[in-house]
Amino acid sequence: MTDREIEALTSFDFPIEHFHDRSTRWLLEDSDNVRGLLEIVAVNLVERLDFSRLLHINRSFIPDNLREQESDLVYRVPFRGESATDELLIYILIEHQSTVDPMMGFRVLFYMMQIWDFQRRELESNNVPKSVWRLRPIIPIVFYTGEQTWHTPLSLSSLMNLPDILSGFIPKFDTLFLSVKHTDTSELTRTDHPFGWLLTVLQKEHSTKEEIRAALMEAVTHIDTLDAEKIGQWRRSIFYLYLLILHRRPPKEHEELQTLIHKQMKEPSRREEGETMAQTMAEYLIQQGEEHGEKRGEKRGEKRGEIRAKRESLLKLLHLRFDPVPETLITKVSVMRSLSRLDTLFEQAVTAQTLDEINWENI
Repeated sequence: MTDREIEALTSFDFPIEHFHDRSTRWLLEDSDNVRGLLEIVAVNLVERLDFSRLLHINRSFIPDNLREQESDLVYRVPFRGESATDELLIYILIEHQSTVDPMMGFRVLFYMMQIWDFQRRELESNNVPKSVWRLRPIIPIVFYTGEQTWHTPLSLSSLMNLPDILSGFIPKFDTLFLSVKHTDTSELTRTDHPFGWLLTVLQKEHSTKEEIRAALMEAVTHIDTLDAEKIGQWRRSIFYLYLLILHRRPPKEHEELQTLIHKQMKEPSRREEGETMAQTMAEYLIQQGEEHGEKRGEKRGEKRGEIRAKRESLLKLLHLRFDPVPETLITKVSVMRSLSRLDTLFEQAVTAQTLDEINWENI
């Protein structure tokens, strides 16, 4: 394997319960897979978007307290059309909690508003005249991997006891929705895109060995038809399948299912590369398991100490600059666990003139 592929392995040092979140994000870092997702949920838009110029915006709009149950991705992409719109945004909300959230319609709108506000602040900081400000349209997509059937509408009106005469006062927008576990295989694979075939295997992550064997055989057979120009997409797809086996199937099945993948590859060079990939991954995970066993206790203690120190530093700075500090704010800071959020608040507190100038949202 190349150094780049070994580095990719290290990016998957995460707890098993975070597999859906981290692995889906990793898949969707590839513009080809973003296209594959759109081919499933909005095939009519695909040819209007220039995926070769898709740009990932490295920013999350999810509050710290919700990041255990969901994550998000934002992309900017050129739009091919006759209108004045030259670019739009794709917002993908990866929802991996097991239960259905009836507030999803509100949350999607809330995140969209934050994205537009982020764009507004960019325009403002760049001194763009307000007369030429234009906010980009957003295509919101909810990517749901939970087992429970989702019947709840993704609208604001469903959250209200709304008489018809007031319906015109409620914001309305479309949200694309994919329930991975409850979408027919034919719908996931209608364009034969590798991303759809990967999802057919994800559907069977907790099924019988016979069912996931069948899904793997069919998926790898189709993925292996990718030509040499798309070898990067082939590697990413096969790598994902190995990850799924290692993280979601019993250890006694690992070798058998990995061997099954190899046997579906027609070219000897690809088969050899797949075997090397699987072996390297297994060795890495064994090594990481040993190291984690030794370091877990030490790291937990170090992280708790670092969090405590940053809380104390932030509170000390707040008292020095803005005393008296409201008791409610002290309580919120005292229970914060995000190191990055504590760092951000500290930096803002250094330059702010008042407490109101600090962004206290989402703590």
